[in-house]
Parts: sequence; C-alpha cells; structure tokens
Amino acid sequence: MTRLNLIKPLISRCGSPVLLLSLLLATANGQTAGDLRGAQRQFRGRPLTRPRVPDLQREFRGVWVATVANIDWPSSSAISTDQQKAELIRLLNTAKELNLNAVVFQIRPQCDALYASTLEPWSEYLTGQMGKAPEPYYDSLEFAVAEAHARGIELHAWFNPYRALHPSAKRPPSPDHISQRRPDLAKPYGQQVWLDPGEKEVQDYSLSVVLDVVRRYDIDGVHFDDYFYPYIEKDAAGQNIPFPDDPAWQKYLAAGGTLSRADWRRQNVNSFVQQVYQKIKEVKPYVKFGISPFGIWKPGNPPGIVGLSAYDEIYADSRKWLSEGWVDYLTPQLYWPIKPPAQSYTALLDWWLSQNLLRRHLWPGNAVYKISNAAGSTFPASELIDQIAATRQRPGSTGNIHFSMIHFLNNRGGVTDALKSGAYAQPALVPATPWIDNFPPEAPGVTYTAGANPDETIISWTAQGTEPAFWWLVYLKQGETWKSIILPGATMNYKVPQPNAGEPAVSLVAVSAVDRSGNESQRTIISLSN
Repeated sequence: MTRLNLIKPLISRCGSPVLLLSLLLATANGQTAGDLRGAQRQFRGRPLTRPRVPDLQREFRGVWVATVANIDWPSSSAISTDQQKAELIRLLNTAKELNLNAVVFQIRPQCDALYASTLEPWSEYLTGQMGKAPEPYYDSLEFAVAEAHARGIELHAWFNPYRALHPSAKRPPSPDHISQRRPDLAKPYGQQVWLDPGEKEVQDYSLSVVLDVVRRYDIDGVHFDDYFYPYIEKDAAGQNIPFPDDPAWQKYLAAGGTLSRADWRRQNVNSFVQQVYQKIKEVKPYVKFGISPFGIWKPGNPPGIVGLSAYDEIYADSRKWLSEGWVDYLTPQLYWPIKPPAQSYTALLDWWLSQNLLRRHLWPGNAVYKISNAAGSTFPASELIDQIAATRQRPGSTGNIHFSMIHFLNNRGGVTDALKSGAYAQPALVPATPWIDNFPPEAPGVTYTAGANPDETIISWTAQGTEPAFWWLVYLKQGETWKSIILPGATMNYKVPQPNAGEPAVSLVAVSAVDRSGNESQRTIISLSN
C-alpha cells in the first residue's frame, strides 16, 4: 500500500487535507484533537464545481407604506418618537417574516417631508403640526432606510410630485409651505391644493426635492404613484371643475405653442418624467425609478376593457414612459379581480406586457385593501394568491407591489398567513436591472471557524475586487435541502444554526455577493463535513 493510500482514509474522515495536516502537527506538539475544535480551527473556502446550489428565486415583493392621513404609518401623529420607531420596527419585521424584499415608503404626501429637509416643512402626519420637527428628534427616513437594509429589504422613497395639500390635513399649512410662499404655483382645486404641472418652476421645484433625497439618503428607488394632473373633482351641482391652469396655458400659447390643451398637459407630464429619470441616473445610476399609474391606459386597451382613461383625465401617458425607457419599473395599479372582463387583472397585465418592448421591469400593483372577510365576498384572500400565481406564469412580469402594509399587519382575511405558508414561504431576491449595470462583483473569500461552543460554526467572508457588495447571499445545505439567507453588505459573518433533533447538520455553505443592481457573483462553496 502506498503512502497516499494510507493517508486517504484519514483525509476522508477529516474532511480535508488541511484539517489532516493540522491534526498531525497538533499531535506532534502535544495537542489533542479536542484542542483543535476551539478558535484555532479555520478553513478557507474554495470554489467547488461539483455541488449545484439552487438559484434563489428572483421576484420583486413590494408593499406600499402610506403616510398620508396616517393610513399605514405612523398610526397617529400624536404618538411619541419611541412609539413611532417601535411601529416602524414592527412593520419591517412583519415584512421580513412575510419574505417581502421592498418597502415603498411615502415621504412627501403633500409638499411636506417625513425627513429632514431645507426645501419643505416637516409633515403634520409625523408630528401633528406642519413644520414641527419630531421630539425627541430623529430623521424618520434615515431610520427607515437603515432598519430596512438591516433586514435585507430595499427602501423606495415615494413622492407625490404635484399634490400640495390633502383634504385629510387637520391644521393650516406652515408659513414656509409652497402654498403660502408661492400661491401662484399652488392652485386650490376642489378639496385639494395642486401644483400646476404646466409651470416650469413647478417641475424644477419638484425635481429639486427628489434629487435632494437621492443625494442625501441611501435609498434604493424613487417612486411616483398615479397622481399627475388631479382626478376630476365636481362642484355642488355635480359639474366638473376645470383645473385652473389658464396662466400657464396662455404663456404657452403666447410663446408660439401649437399643441392642443390636452396634448400640452400630457407633454408637461412627459417632459417631467423624462427629466426625473435622467437626473436620478446622473446622481446615482443604481437608484431605480418607478411609477405606479392607474391600471387602465385607455379604455379598449385591450378590447373589452372599460373604465376611466388615465390618458385623457389625468393626462398620464404611461405607455409612453414605458416604451421610451423613462422608468426602470412600471407598476400599473391592477386593483380588479381576474374574472370580470371589464377590468380583468390578467387581461390588463397581458396588455401591459405586450407594450413593454424595452423589457423594463413590470411589477403590477395589487389591492390587498379589497380583501374581505365577508361570506360570499368577490375578493377573498385566494384572489390575491391567484393573482400572484398568474403574474408568475407570465414571462416578463417578475413581481408585485401590494397596497398596503396595514392589511398585512392586520392579516386581513387571513392573507398574511396564506402568503407565509404558500406563495411567499421562501425568500426571493429583487430581479437584476441589467440596463443599469450588467457586471457582477467578484466572488468572496470564505472561511469558517469554531465558535465558543465546540458545536458552533462561524462562517466569515471577505470582499474581493473593487465593487462592494450591497447584499450577501448565504446558502446552506442541510440533508438534501438548501436554504437561503439575504444579509446586508456590512455583515461579514454568519453563525450556522444547529440542527433540531433528528435533523442532519449543515454540510455545505455557499456565499455570494450582490451589487446595487442585483447582479450576483459566482458562489464560493465550502464543506463543513468532518
């Protein structure tokens, strides 16, 4: 028998030649095998080509967190800073337990700010009085971003670009609010006050607010909802109230403009959307820009669809934004069930997919708020489950955004339980955005050591190359089953959980790096078998 054949059984029992060499050297120095189970045991990972690590599912699982009228958070503007933080922690913990991976957080509901701003006053929905800072002081957006990222969740900052005052406001606006500083730009309309999208100063102002946040906060996306020109309001006699944009319209005509008034209004919105997209990319290219328009572009698209025309009523040509590539994702609000043909979820989703020639992300919006506990309800929790399944069946649609978080917190109609045990039972990674960046980071270097407890194993890793990791993915093989964990980029180690009674121990671990655009590196795999 050769010396190699004598050593092979020892290698097999020890799991690696490195461990065998450590044992031999330790024995020569008088150390026992037990000594090597302590903190000195350390093994460097290597890329193994044989084991196949199952890919983590790619799916955007977002939820809106509305702050206007305290819909989702905070529950009241009268609660303390500590209570607000506790509510936000509960909200994010629930999102994590539900395996959601993105929160769309409303930070500018009415030309105010749920963050520290020199451009707009603090929101009354946060402190009870517009212009009043939280006491004790904290920056709610900074806090939300940090806590979301610590849980492996993206945070998209949600702005209302034109709404200046909402009917739910209970106190007068502060003197520094734009409705008070520039009443020529902020026009009363029905029960609201609205910035005039036809004024270039308005577009520049709202753009400056967005870019201020992009520069100063570590957000993952900028999000607009469906409010551009306002939905039509009616007077006491039931007649449509015309939007008061005559001054801007007359200036346009005087300058030689030739568009119809409707086309001019659409062009005002289009040029603003295009500029927002371009300027965000100039500041931070990885920050995604998404819009959630009303779900029907025009009635008859597709045939059989009836309802409000966003193109004609609020002058939102959302199909154009998609076809021009002015968004990284579009989230048409498909708040209807699958079956009724007049506004069918699947019929509308198929139409939107057919318009997505540039293959931007299409993540439809879903109406969790419509789920009812009532017997015979036309919108039970199973409807939402069916909509998620229908979305997954369609190539090109890789996720959903749900309105809104309060209904997950309250488990409306049992929907939270149903998702936890079904469609969202396993975690998912946000789909990559290759038109922004298509280059993955390098695979990490990985080692493992024993912890303080002899049965405890700590996995550690180091970044390689110049591109930092935004997330780390840790894959664990236990028996024949793989489990995945998403960790923030600042985390550089992970304690392998001990198996429950009767379960096999973790035998393989793989670690990869993911950048801000969702590109995943190759996986470094190490064996924990001894």
